[in-house]
Amino acid sequence: MWFKNLRLYRLAGELPTADACREALARRPLTPCGRYELISRGFLPPLGEGEPLVEVRGHWLLALGVEQKLLPATVIRQMAQERQRACEKQENRKLSRQEARRIAEQVAEELLPKALPQRRTTWIWIDPQRRRLAIDAGSDARADEAIEVLVATLEDFSPRLLSTQVNVGTAMTDWLAAHEPPAPFVFENDLELKPPHQASVAIRYVRHDIGGEEVRSHIAAGKRVTKLGMSWRERVAFVLMEPLQIRRLNFLDVLKERAAQAIEAGALPQIADFALMTGELSELIDDLLAALGGEKKVV
Repeated sequence: MWFKNLRLYRLAGELPTADACREALARRPLTPCGRYELISRGFLPPLGEGEPLVEVRGHWLLALGVEQKLLPATVIRQMAQERQRACEKQENRKLSRQEARRIAEQVAEELLPKALPQRRTTWIWIDPQRRRLAIDAGSDARADEAIEVLVATLEDFSPRLLSTQVNVGTAMTDWLAAHEPPAPFVFENDLELKPPHQASVAIRYVRHDIGGEEVRSHIAAGKRVTKLGMSWRERVAFVLMEPLQIRRLNFLDVLKERAAQAIEAGALPQIADFALMTGELSELIDDLLAALGGEKKVV
């Protein structure tokens, strides 16, 4: 089990013990959606069975499970329109917007018990020693969902987005303009630039040399780097994004070989992967924060 993305948070306030966290998570397990329930959220055993918190070398692994019924809006709209036309024909008049909305709500209520549930898992990593939280989420909505459930489940749990002294976009732009990545990172051939104040306009390079004059001319014209492919110590490749996010994590062969060796020695695959991943990513995050001027202190 290897994370694909990292949304990073600083843990403020008093952090619960592992045992206290386990007890709180156990009181909120994932349960199937009720007959008239659209979505259900709760925690799953990360190893498939057992406790809802796995501790490996001081790092905690959690799994937020979400079950959601699939109820396509197109199906609701189609059935509601058919029912609306039948009512209008029967009553020989055009229904009001309020009446049409009420019909759509009735259709949704009728279809909900028949909707098929779909499950997904969001992986959560807590580093108590460094007081950091990382969520494997590729979207703001997925990360916000995990934070919302954690805060509602764990007493006095108050994460905030991790921020740095140097703005991520500014740093990436400066690195690329000088063609000097901060040690121990190197550039990879993925890049996105955007002109200021034009969020919908972007220039992207995928598997393309980003060290040429063309890229530097875009930066000289005022464009800003918003995504930059990088690798760390020849062990992990990723895309750094503004604001501080790590996407498309790719653990290179040397790490996966070490995980395979641990499994051959008797370790559970999930435990071996998580132990190796957290050890490497902890150092990667430390190096990245240093390259960005350190963490910004929030008063």
